[in-house]
Amino acid sequence: MVKRKAIRPQRWRWALLSLTLLAASACSVAPAESLQAPDHFAAERQTQESSSQAEKELQAGIALSRGGRFAEAIPHFLAARGHVSKEYAAEFNLALCFVGIGEFQKAIPILVGLRNGGHENAGVENLLSQAYVGNGQASEAFEAFQTAARFTPKDEKLYLLVAAAFLERQDYAHGLGIVESGLRELPDSAKLRYELGYVLWQLEEPARAKPEFERATSLAPNSAIGHLAAAQENFMLGNLAEATEIARTAIREGAADYQLLALLGDALIQAGASPGQPEFSEAKEALEKSVGEHPRYSSSQIALGRLLLVEGRVDAAVEHLELGRQLAPQNPSPYMLLATAYRKRGQLEQERAMLAMVAKLNEGQAQKRRSDFNKER
Repeated sequence: MVKRKAIRPQRWRWALLSLTLLAASACSVAPAESLQAPDHFAAERQTQESSSQAEKELQAGIALSRGGRFAEAIPHFLAARGHVSKEYAAEFNLALCFVGIGEFQKAIPILVGLRNGGHENAGVENLLSQAYVGNGQASEAFEAFQTAARFTPKDEKLYLLVAAAFLERQDYAHGLGIVESGLRELPDSAKLRYELGYVLWQLEEPARAKPEFERATSLAPNSAIGHLAAAQENFMLGNLAEATEIARTAIREGAADYQLLALLGDALIQAGASPGQPEFSEAKEALEKSVGEHPRYSSSQIALGRLLLVEGRVDAAVEHLELGRQLAPQNPSPYMLLATAYRKRGQLEQERAMLAMVAKLNEGQAQKRRSDFNKER
């Protein structure tokens, strides 16, 4: 049970000062005894109104965060903070919003405070793990994940969310560890099988990735993850036409999510779709829909930026590519595309900066992939 939090001393001092001023101004027209009851009720009403307003702020924040509008929700949670009975809900949702907008350094102390304040549970540890990943604290993230897994070892979402956070940062060694931990508990999870296939592909082991994609497809046929696994397998093998058809089928059947839409757009672009062709319009529509459904999915932001660059809309391309770079700072692709975009805009200094980042990331990733491969073996 969440404990009710007492009103902060500062609020009590403010209320007492108000009572003193009211009594002083009214004492010339009435005895002090006659003012005590009205003043008491006024202070009580004011406290109740303040509490009621804070509760409204909390509910407004929750509604916005449920809709993914994290930045808009934050001011409401800040206004409710310290003034509501469900203080845990206000704190946790505030941290959730900070993670949602990538403000990991702000989320971590809130979550650590909840943990140390008697709220060490799977939800807090799960979110804390994601925040640590985003903040580049891999060891702390893995420890928080392990704590969460002890609370809820059969929670599929736990493994998927933390693995996704690691994979977004190109940390395939930790991502692999998370997925394998999940599969020990949930061996028939199609989503975890898909993630394992994806990690193995990134570790340049397509022969081992292929059966994992196929198993994911067989475990969840005619579902979004089943279609995605089949499309991703063909994409990996260079069968772009087959990957495209699988994605189109999923869309017709209403089984396509933002990931499959991004894959369709990317496959069409890599297959050579160019402005003026129906396939190019199809790719653009798929990527715009993917971005609309999940704005923080770096793959669709980068792919849409690439498409807009080909279309000649350089400023719009830069907007999406910069966001893709922020979401996936270890991915060289947006930097390379941004170098092209900045050259087209005559911003040669920015172009050189992007190319320098590409060289740095490529070297770092080459070393990391070798290290990850050796650890995995």
